[in-house]
Amino acid sequence: QLQLVESGGGLVQPGGSLRLSCAASGFSLDNNAVGWFRQAPGKEREKISCISSNGLFTIYADSVKNRFTISRDNSKNTVWLQMNSLKSEDTGDYYCARTTGGCRNQRALFGSWGQGTQVTVSS
Repeated sequence: QLQLVESGGGLVQPGGSLRLSCAASGFSLDNNAVGWFRQAPGKEREKISCISSNGLFTIYADSVKNRFTISRDNSKNTVWLQMNSLKSEDTGDYYCARTTGGCRNQRALFGSWGQGTQVTVSS
């Protein structure tokens, strides 16, 4: 199956930073917008960011805006999520997925979900 691979999670203190990676192997992301999602224990999955196929358009959920930055390098077939000023409520499992729709399409379907990477923010 075609799956993305997330990495870079770990344990960090409040106020710290992490950089997550989302890599595609064996297929191209050139024609796909890519979204980052997270799921905290006992809560529904939340879409937190999205980047257009060419990297020129990005969106962020209010919960992470001004703290997280999404970027991509299509030559490396990779998307990153830089997370700064982390809070305890950022704790959860983080996933990336691709869509043939655009970031501005609220009904776009995402696929190629990976196994996720765990982020824990705790003192």
